[in-house]
Amino acid sequence: MTELEKYYNKFNEEKRLTRRHGKVEYITSMKYIHECIDAICPNEPDGGEKGNQTYDRSGQTNPSDLRILDVGAGTGRYSVALAGEGYDVTAVELVKYNLGILKSKKSSVKAFQGNALNLSRFADSSFDITLLFGPMYHLYTFEDKHQALEEAKRVTRPGGRILVAYCMNEYGVLLYGFRDGNVKQCLEDGRLSKEFKCVPHPEDLYDYMRLEDIDALNAASGLERYKIISPDGPANYMRPVLNAMDEETFDLFVQYHLSVCERQDLIGAGAHTLDILIR
Repeated sequence: MTELEKYYNKFNEEKRLTRRHGKVEYITSMKYIHECIDAICPNEPDGGEKGNQTYDRSGQTNPSDLRILDVGAGTGRYSVALAGEGYDVTAVELVKYNLGILKSKKSSVKAFQGNALNLSRFADSSFDITLLFGPMYHLYTFEDKHQALEEAKRVTRPGGRILVAYCMNEYGVLLYGFRDGNVKQCLEDGRLSKEFKCVPHPEDLYDYMRLEDIDALNAASGLERYKIISPDGPANYMRPVLNAMDEETFDLFVQYHLSVCERQDLIGAGAHTLDILIR
């Protein structure tokens, strides 16, 4: 068992996106998944208002045959929801524990164990939309990240969308470095450069990016950007504040976040960035 598998056997991935900071990320990501669906299938009925927290399309009379691949699907938070809306969803997950939870939900998701570096079980251009919402967090070299992006590109049809999530450098520096008191040690042992760029070791489990790193990957893969957004904005920085809010105030925060998540002056400042690419 790898260190990553041991980590996710203990980490409660199932509950992460149901906590308030996670809800912000989930609501935002689902909004943009549906925006991509609408861009590919413009005549498809829309079951929820743009910018609203509700994206329930399960009542469609003619469910779409649009094909979605979720690579690094975790316990199926996105996969199961999208399958419930009538989409043809396939999930790939490395960690057996997470995969077991996903399968226990008895959805229509076709779930397999595997990783982002090798999607050879799928033919070229098999999917309309491919999600990479976890793999890039745990790949350390440019070569591995590039390979994951190339595999996602290969299995996505021309004109389709690839949505790629990254953990961001400044979040790691501010929280693990300064808040948690590790900045001096990280500078001494080389896990933080003099320019405050994270250089994590594999045993650290997470890698962190800056926008120029993401741009370099896209250039190497020849992929065009549709949009780049901050799916969680300041939510991870203010978990106790979000948890103390009443429902009305939290709803207002979500509305605020959705109104600014595309602002380029905020991209990269949050814990995650979601890059939306055109195949």
